[in-house]
Amino acid sequence: MADVSQARFRSFDGAGDTTSPEFSELLAAIEAAEESRDEHAAMAIQRQARIAGVLAVQLRAELVLADIRDRRGEIPTAAGMVRGIFRQAVDLGDHPLLARVHRLLGRVRYELGDRAGWLEEATQALAYLDDDASPAVRGNTLTDLGNALAVNGDIEGARHRYRAADQAYLAAGRPLMRLTVLNNLAYSEHLAGEAERALAAAALLRELAEAQRVPLHPTHVETIARAQMGVGQYTEAEETLKSLSPSLAFDQGDTLATYLITLAEVQRRRGHLDQAQASLDAAVRACDERELAETRVQALAEQAEVHAARGEYRQAFELHKRFHEDSTALLGRQRVAQALGQQAMFETSEARREARLFREQALRDPLTGLRNRRFVTEALPAMIDAVAQAGRPLSVVMLDLDHFKRINDALSHDAGDRVLITVAELLAAATQAPDGRDDGGEFVARLGGEEFLLILPGTGEADARLRMEELRLTIRGYDWRPITGDLPVTASFGVLTATGDAGIEALMAEADRRLHAAKRRGRDRVVATALPTVEIGIRGGRRRYRGRPPRS
Repeated sequence: MADVSQARFRSFDGAGDTTSPEFSELLAAIEAAEESRDEHAAMAIQRQARIAGVLAVQLRAELVLADIRDRRGEIPTAAGMVRGIFRQAVDLGDHPLLARVHRLLGRVRYELGDRAGWLEEATQALAYLDDDASPAVRGNTLTDLGNALAVNGDIEGARHRYRAADQAYLAAGRPLMRLTVLNNLAYSEHLAGEAERALAAAALLRELAEAQRVPLHPTHVETIARAQMGVGQYTEAEETLKSLSPSLAFDQGDTLATYLITLAEVQRRRGHLDQAQASLDAAVRACDERELAETRVQALAEQAEVHAARGEYRQAFELHKRFHEDSTALLGRQRVAQALGQQAMFETSEARREARLFREQALRDPLTGLRNRRFVTEALPAMIDAVAQAGRPLSVVMLDLDHFKRINDALSHDAGDRVLITVAELLAAATQAPDGRDDGGEFVARLGGEEFLLILPGTGEADARLRMEELRLTIRGYDWRPITGDLPVTASFGVLTATGDAGIEALMAEADRRLHAAKRRGRDRVVATALPTVEIGIRGGRRRYRGRPPRS
């Protein structure tokens, strides 16, 4: 499913005039081309964007063309195109574009035999989504991540992402895009051997199509039939396959052939061997017309099964040998293509390192080097889930420097910056993990101005309060005279310890209220027990608060 984006284009070299009518027209045109995968339109937009100097739109058009090449099976060509786009996208620092590039990189790596690579790229694509990314774009990215998790054997993780994608499409007002999610969920459950779950997802897929009064796509029909076959419903599966509207176009290269092979398998299992043979003959013709070597090998395998079902064991054996010969030849051709593609992907390694550096920089405060608010938003929910599942507490600390404006006004902003940098060093020293990393353990972030946040997973209320008292005294007792002269530097702390499945907004709001309580009580103090511990649970799909709820 294509992206329909409300992407922001920042003011950077190559962006062009983002306020001009021409830019708006180009943006609308590329979004339509992404939706339809219109090759001619993408090529025209590429030329227009290049002339107008709008590099971000030009690269999006080139990405559409690379996507089309990939879907045609021209994987080495697509890989080379994505390599060039990736390098320029990194230079631009355009997050929506980088998210799109990583999505296509993931599919290319999967087609080159790198399943783990698909998961890596899909994760990167989600990480590059800005907070204002449209729900439809978020749904597309989450669906890709679900697919990557499924092929890597994490069906539970895939289910979680598919559910999130479904909610995103609901929020986007795009119910038809939910069909793709349900189709992928049903097929993933089928591949995972979860026959009943696959059938349930397939039933939802059919119900949604009926509710929206749209015909099912051939791919969806084939998925539903596969799910029915998984529980032995062969009669129902054949009826499903034959219910396909003849007016629907088999728009993807292998869709018709794959559909016919599945129909042949169902007919064979029902004992309708003449019908199965007719379906297979049609499948082979489709493979020959569209040069589908891999799908033709699948047809050979099913043809051998039909011969065996007829008792024609010699023919089945001969076809079985031919199947293996063709499979070996196909594998050889695929390995050549993979080698060419892998070479192109290997050449992106430098750009990939640059992208990771860019990503790391985007999650850090440029003045202090601490994590920033965006990192907190992205990392804290997973950390909350992890400690909740382990039954461990999580302490959240908000702290604010007292009378900081006085330092800027009486001295200079340079002096204020030096104070912030020094405080950041003291906070980092107090929360640094033994190996010096902050991923998955304690970390400190600068939220803005003179406000900081400390996250202490596994730390209970008593320990958190004691540690913050020590940190408060460390800040107060530091020799500030070389920076501030006679002006003191102190901090106020609000400490909240939570257990259970706590929402990030509720945690930070409650810690902030305790911080303000510390300010009201005279500053330079720690407030940790003004309100009871917050515990937030889930019931019936909606959040509820046990005990005293935090105020808005």
